[in-house]
Amino acid sequence: MMTANSTAKPRSSKRNPSVFLLLPAMTVLIVCTQVPFIMTIYNSFRRFNLLSPDNQGFIWFDNYISLLTDPVFYRSLLNTLVLVGSVLVVTVLIGLACAMLFNQNFPGRDFTRTLVISPFFIMPVVSALIWKNMLMQPVYGIFAWIAQRFGLEPIDWLSALPMQSIVIMVAWQWIPFALLILLTGLASLPSDVLEAAKLDGASGWQEFRFIIMPHLSQTISVVVMLESIFLLTVFAEIYASTSGGPGLETTTLPYLIYLKAFGELRIGVATAGAMFAVVLANLVSIFVLRSIASNLQTPKELT
Repeated sequence: MMTANSTAKPRSSKRNPSVFLLLPAMTVLIVCTQVPFIMTIYNSFRRFNLLSPDNQGFIWFDNYISLLTDPVFYRSLLNTLVLVGSVLVVTVLIGLACAMLFNQNFPGRDFTRTLVISPFFIMPVVSALIWKNMLMQPVYGIFAWIAQRFGLEPIDWLSALPMQSIVIMVAWQWIPFALLILLTGLASLPSDVLEAAKLDGASGWQEFRFIIMPHLSQTISVVVMLESIFLLTVFAEIYASTSGGPGLETTTLPYLIYLKAFGELRIGVATAGAMFAVVLANLVSIFVLRSIASNLQTPKELT
């Protein structure tokens, strides 16, 4: 008769090979992510200025104090939050509308899906240059041509509406991501639930409010979390279009880190700013993950 100890040994022996198979991937992951992160923390406590390489040493929290006493830091932090929040609202709303549309059957749906998803695969710098030089250019841009055809005065988008222009550029590229995730969530909704609601006399708005939106709540939370993490690092669109201007209108935290590192050559202050960006991304992730966890626990509490 087999004992509990004899049955446990084969299970542990089966698990050991998987650990060794994961070691190469875990080693590469640690070297590529954690080592640079540790170096960032290390440099944030040092006087690291490329103009004076001989005058380096630990100054502890002086780099953080330099950022916290700089009004530009708070302006860049506010611009970052405005950019992330605006893009999230636009991408979720338009992505949800497009997902509802492409969840229907109509001729050419697969081809149209491919066209709508294609902006997500364009490089951010290329996307910014297209919007800047082909669409928003106030003299020969497409928007200026349309305005002139309707007898309106063309708008210099990047000068008159700089933050709105960046929001349009970034949202245009991230709407396909929200569309794909939300369309996957809609595909998992059982069709018999909607058919039962129609038989009970529910209107289209009632189906959307009481069936579709509760079903997509967790999916929307995932979209918000993933997009927030990536949107906090938006840099290429600003660099290629407005360069943080006019003034400080589009200077976000990533662009401020770039200015500190490659404009002022203060690597220590730049790495301190990077640590603030990491903390901000973690706070957003924790908030969204807790909201997802609360949504998962809600059905259990009701039962």
